[in-house]
Parts: sequence; structure tokens; C-alpha cells
Amino acid sequence: DFLDKGARVAVLDLDCAPLSRELAAHPDMAARCLRVTGDCTDATVVSAFFGQVEEDMGPVDILFNNVGQSARDRGSLFAESEEATWRFVLEVSLLTTMRASRRTAPGMKARGFGRIVNMSTDAAFAGDMGLADYAAAKMGVIGFTRSLARELAPHGVTVNAVCPGAIRTRAHDKLKPEVLKRIVADTPAGFVGSPQDVAAAVRFLASEEARFITGQTLLIDGGRWML
Repeated sequence: DFLDKGARVAVLDLDCAPLSRELAAHPDMAARCLRVTGDCTDATVVSAFFGQVEEDMGPVDILFNNVGQSARDRGSLFAESEEATWRFVLEVSLLTTMRASRRTAPGMKARGFGRIVNMSTDAAFAGDMGLADYAAAKMGVIGFTRSLARELAPHGVTVNAVCPGAIRTRAHDKLKPEVLKRIVADTPAGFVGSPQDVAAAVRFLASEEARFITGQTLLIDGGRWML
């Protein structure tokens, strides 16, 4: 969506190949998209990525922290879970958001402008059984969002969170069938959303029109959880 609007976009991901294949048919957008393959849980990789972004594209105006993962095939009831799994989920679903925000927030603050949008999940509110570690990590994202929003608001920087529910993604396909079935059954809209449903909300929160919105949590989940 940002590329469609003419923005310059930088992506750090474990696998940039799908994005590169999609952009192959759009050379103009491909030229405006820096793609770096790397692990967001590695602080050295993250620091080098933002250094490259600033050198090649200039200061970061919008940060979308779109990293996270449940335990997936290692998921279980909490009473049967292992601490190593919790630590993995917390690292990838909470600390990556804090790490990238820490790298970019000082520059935004100094320039007097910035938009940070953090990815959480409606599972943090619903407390889905079998997702205790993931719910804990992503509720941590909500608390972090509110605290950072209060800190940066006087400096023209907004910080908000989006909380998708059942969305058609490759990651979602890896959920246990019984978990996915339960989530969809609990969704009043009765269907799984699309990535475009989330992208539209992120685009709005990153826009000038959302300048008076900060510290907020927007659920995009077909009414499964209503604030």
C-alpha cells in the first residue's frame, strides 16, 4: 500500500523472495523498495539495516513493526509448555518491536515528526487457549505502545497498535486446525480477513489525517473482540 502511494519502503525480513517476485512486474515500485534479508531478533542485523536505510533513503518517517509469531507447532496448553518456547515467542513478538522502535524513535523525536505502528493481535484480548505465551507477548506490545506514545506525543510522533484477528497469511496457515476453527467460529463476521484489511488501517494510522490519534489500539477482527 505504501509503495502504491509513491513512498520509499524498506523491508527487513527472513525471506524477501515472495516480495521480490511480486515486485518483478512493477519495476517502478521495485526501485523504491529496499529489501534486506535478515533476522529481526538479531540486534546487530537490525542496527545495520536501519543504518543502510538512512544512508540509501534518508531518515525514517514511518515505522511499521510487523514482526511476530506464535509457538505454532510447538504450541501447547500453558501447563504443558516449556520456558524455551516462551522466550522465543517473547523475543520475536515483543522485543523486535522494542528494538526497532529504540533505533528510530530518537531521530523522529529530534525531527519533530514520526509515525510508529505496532503489530499486536486480538488474541492478546481474547486470551485464546493454547496461545498464552503469544497473548502475553502481544499484550506487552500494547503496553509498550501506550507508554511510548505518551513519551513521544509532545514531539510530533504518534504510536499506535493494530490487532488483527483471523487473517489469510502464510503464518496463519500454520496454526493448528482446531485453533483456527475456534477463532473463526468466534468471529461475528464469520470469515477470515485479508492482508488488505490490515494494510488499510496501518496506512491510515501512518497518515497526516491520524495526527491526533496516538496510544490507541485498533482491532481488525470482524468483531471477535469489541473494546
